[in-house]
Amino acid sequence: MQVAPIDLSVLVTGESGTGKEFFPKIIHGFSPRKHAKYIAVNCGAIPEGTIDSELFGHEKGAFTGAVATRKGYFEEADGGTLFLDEVAELPLTTQARLLRVLESGEFIKVGSSTVQRTNVRIVAATNVDMPKAIAEGRFREDLYYRLSTVSISVPPLRDRGTDIILLTRKFAADFAERYTMPRISFDDEARSMLMTYRWPGNVRQLKNVVEQLSLFYAGDTVGSGILHPFLPASSMSLAPVSIGQRPAHDYDSEREMLLSMIMNLRGKVEELTERLDKLSHGSAVPFIETVEPFADSRGGDMTRSLVKFQPFTSPLQTQDVRSDGFTQRENAEPATLEETERETIRRSLERNGGRRKATAAELNISERTLYRKIKEYGIE
Repeated sequence: MQVAPIDLSVLVTGESGTGKEFFPKIIHGFSPRKHAKYIAVNCGAIPEGTIDSELFGHEKGAFTGAVATRKGYFEEADGGTLFLDEVAELPLTTQARLLRVLESGEFIKVGSSTVQRTNVRIVAATNVDMPKAIAEGRFREDLYYRLSTVSISVPPLRDRGTDIILLTRKFAADFAERYTMPRISFDDEARSMLMTYRWPGNVRQLKNVVEQLSLFYAGDTVGSGILHPFLPASSMSLAPVSIGQRPAHDYDSEREMLLSMIMNLRGKVEELTERLDKLSHGSAVPFIETVEPFADSRGGDMTRSLVKFQPFTSPLQTQDVRSDGFTQRENAEPATLEETERETIRRSLERNGGRRKATAAELNISERTLYRKIKEYGIE
């Protein structure tokens, strides 16, 4: 809050996962530049060959693929704030160009000879030991002093005392609100475990753990027995403080445990879906083939073959001839379309004394089609 109104460069340092990326937003939001652009750039994610073009822009034809003139971040953020995350990953040539911008506010696009000016406030962040990087020749000492006009060191989570409990409550409330789920709480033993664990992944790890617990134990009070598997031991020197005799865990075992829980949950969902599907379709599943007598338009008695739904019965049950004249297969196996069609043609031929013309007329198909069906089904 004190740094924000003063237009100086700021360097935020701290371990990975401590939340360094939030400090530039706070600085920008309480500065006179708050209505101008805020651009965050991850310097470690941009290839070395294109970092200069990304930061300072380029002219058309400056290199292969430069089909048009492009503005860089320094030009886009003019009048606002530019956050350079992982600034220690910048190549030395880019560091020299960045130093010039900080000293004079001037830069040159890649492939251009025209000097341009920009009015940008720089806030940088890194988890690298900067004095060590300078001693090893990986970072320019003069640039370090220009960036760290104001230096903010973010402490690791293990040194933040009861902030751990406050952050735990916040993350639990945020997750419950976002996904409309009951909020989890922690008993005294679990809170003690949260306070004594070393948190090698810092705030990012704490948030991840709370969200996992919120997913699997929504609305429950989390005890030390539930919490323990979610706090793996790290291969780093920052091993968790021992609480009794606990088996060591690593991140691989944690991932395997989570995968197992997810697969178990998926299996239960599939089982429930299958049961609901059976309930919704169990009232009318198999087919039955029936023969129904009827009178034709000429007054003669005839029969026709029908396919109807049969109420669900065990495959071992058999059916008898029904009192209403409908007959049903001996077993509950559903008749196929081919079987039904073959039987219909056979019975029609029998009724018409084998005369194909009369049979075709009765079935409302051509004689050619009837002949083909007789050969296809091998009807004698």
